[in-house]
Amino acid sequence: MNAELVISGSEAADPLGLQEDRRGHKGTERRCVASGETRETSNMIRFVKGPAGDVVPDIMEKLPGRGVWVSAEKAMLEKAINSDAFSRGFKAKSPVDDSLLDLTTSLLNRRVLSLMTMSLKAGQAYIGFDQVKSAAQGNPLAWRIEASDGSAGGRSKIRVLTKSFAKEFDQPEAGVIGCFSSAELGKAFGRNDIVHAAIKTGPMAKPFNHAARRLSGFCDLVPEFWDDKEHEVTKFSMRFISDKG
Repeated sequence: MNAELVISGSEAADPLGLQEDRRGHKGTERRCVASGETRETSNMIRFVKGPAGDVVPDIMEKLPGRGVWVSAEKAMLEKAINSDAFSRGFKAKSPVDDSLLDLTTSLLNRRVLSLMTMSLKAGQAYIGFDQVKSAAQGNPLAWRIEASDGSAGGRSKIRVLTKSFAKEFDQPEAGVIGCFSSAELGKAFGRNDIVHAAIKTGPMAKPFNHAARRLSGFCDLVPEFWDDKEHEVTKFSMRFISDKG
């Protein structure tokens, strides 16, 4: 994953959330137990000790107890597991189940899909080729969502429209998520198979950006097997720029 960081919507001027918010608060930083680097928590995953004493991911950052943080990258989590970094972080022996990496990835996937559901309920999403095509001609989109098993032709038609709109109105291009199948998207949006969807630039874009940013450290948001991958905007790479950049 080596793509340039591209941000759309309200995050354009502050892609990492380092600036003060309206109440004067700054983003929170934590130390990654795998690398020792200090990073913004928006680029990290919190882990806690479960009831059985094992290490569990706290994707929503709401579980009680002492938290240990790992950069949201597959390689960093693997390093934390293999180097027994969790025991050092928790200051106590902390067994790690063999499924921790798969569980973390699954929960990150689930979070992004759940935000698609929430976006639709909040009126912040478009679904289906006709809706997305129409929206792309007159609205800035934060994200285009394309089924991994969809046709390149359908993607191309919508991509051309979104890029044309962004260029004409000097807007950032929408990022693309293509790591979910049409069946998975259909389930998230409460329909049969969905091939095309989009998230509006609006209140749901920020949490969606956050969730997608972390997921991008564990899988390619734009599939490698797409013949047209080079034409798509890859919104995040976890090895983008320094957190202070």
